[in-house]
Amino acid sequence: MSLKEYNKKRNFNLSREPKAKNQKDEKNLKNEKSVKDSIFVIQKHFATRLHYDFRLEVDGVLKSWAVPKGIPVNPNEKRLAVETEDHPLEYASFKGFIPKGEYGAGKVEIFDSGFYEIISKTKSGKIMSTKGALRSGRIEIFFKGKKIKGEYALLRTNMSGNSKNWLIFKKNPNRK
Repeated sequence: MSLKEYNKKRNFNLSREPKAKNQKDEKNLKNEKSVKDSIFVIQKHFATRLHYDFRLEVDGVLKSWAVPKGIPVNPNEKRLAVETEDHPLEYASFKGFIPKGEYGAGKVEIFDSGFYEIISKTKSGKIMSTKGALRSGRIEIFFKGKKIKGEYALLRTNMSGNSKNWLIFKKNPNRK
């Protein structure tokens, strides 16, 4: 996972967004933490169109998706989540304005944040790593946020022939 694309899209002389550090430094930070400490953040982004940016900490970066209609809270709803470039961990606390004319221009608010546990399992029943679940195209997670709580799944699709398109949905707690 690289933060080069993130840095390339931004002018840090104009934007208050955090600049990505050396990726090796990010990985060393992660190695000092328990897997149980993995963070997530959902940012409400008033850009050209209102959408939500959903981010999961994975291997020292924030793996990111744009969710046009927000994270569903009803198990009967599935929402499109479009994978975007990785962001630095410091972005989890970013809120404020991205200047007009800059990539992602508009107001950014933190909608929710907290911790998550990966609950994706291998065929033999072992818990997968988040990175392994990402590779498989099926990520099952348990959110411990202020607003978003419970089991969710992200499934990679090939909607419109684009592998960056995923579906996110809340798993039904009553279904076995």
